[in-house]
Amino acid sequence: MTAMGRKAPRGRSWLQDWRLYLMLLFPLAFYITFCYKPMVGILIGFQDFNMFKGMWGSQWIGLENFRFSMGMPDFSSALINTLWLNLLGLVCGFPVPIVLAIMLNEMRSIAVKKVSQTLLYLPHFLSWIIIGGMVLQIFSPNTGIVNATLLKWGWIKASVPFLTEGVHWQITYTLVGVWQNMGWGTILYLSAITGINMELFEAAKIDGANKLQQIWHVTLPGIRSTIVVLLILNVGQMMNISFDRPQILGNPQVRKYCDVLSTFVYRTGITNSQFARATAIGLFQSVVGLILISAANFVSTKLGEEGIW
Repeated sequence: MTAMGRKAPRGRSWLQDWRLYLMLLFPLAFYITFCYKPMVGILIGFQDFNMFKGMWGSQWIGLENFRFSMGMPDFSSALINTLWLNLLGLVCGFPVPIVLAIMLNEMRSIAVKKVSQTLLYLPHFLSWIIIGGMVLQIFSPNTGIVNATLLKWGWIKASVPFLTEGVHWQITYTLVGVWQNMGWGTILYLSAITGINMELFEAAKIDGANKLQQIWHVTLPGIRSTIVVLLILNVGQMMNISFDRPQILGNPQVRKYCDVLSTFVYRTGITNSQFARATAIGLFQSVVGLILISAANFVSTKLGEEGIW
């Protein structure tokens, strides 16, 4: 009777919750159609792909596409730029959401807190086309608001080349990316902070801890697992960089600084119609990204922190 009693609710739950399982079919169908099914196209990275013969009629050439693509003059430059820009974004952008989340959590005015949250989250929902137009209006060497204001006030004698000189462009690129992404990270950390037991803060107050000491000894340890997981995921994305951001913010004057793997794949695959070689580069990015995220997770678990698996 006991065994039958245990099995009966499980069987009934399938019937009672059939609507939930039916709703689950839609996201499953989406991921199968648009994420897993296209993975079959990875095969063309190992072929002398002919679009008229198709994937199954093209000749297999092994790793030749990988060797050719990685031997191209622009590949090494694009690889270095990708790693460098992602590293700048990680170093400059990773701590910002943590600091903002702590500051928002310490705010006492609900109205100010809500307005601040809205202003921080808004850039995340803007497309890079809009952001690119804003950046051009603000930082343009000739007509930008920043340069015009600084020149008018006499703080500078010549326009600052925010968008036309390598180092200045890299700084502008990084800071704009931090501004655009910091709101989303703040949501994650703020959610983690709200999950900390408030009794820990009360105990810290009783022990005489001031606000900074509470943050250091209670808040940060309370969100440490979230910080570690997001850091691992960010390390895993070091080889991947969006196409729209460097393409929109870049220009011919900073070509050797803004040319990254995504723009290199675009030129190779779309502009030059070398689909197999572009696929090979994309597969290379994915494999290296998997190695990086696995290494970061391994180091994290060895240091006693929680990993992502």
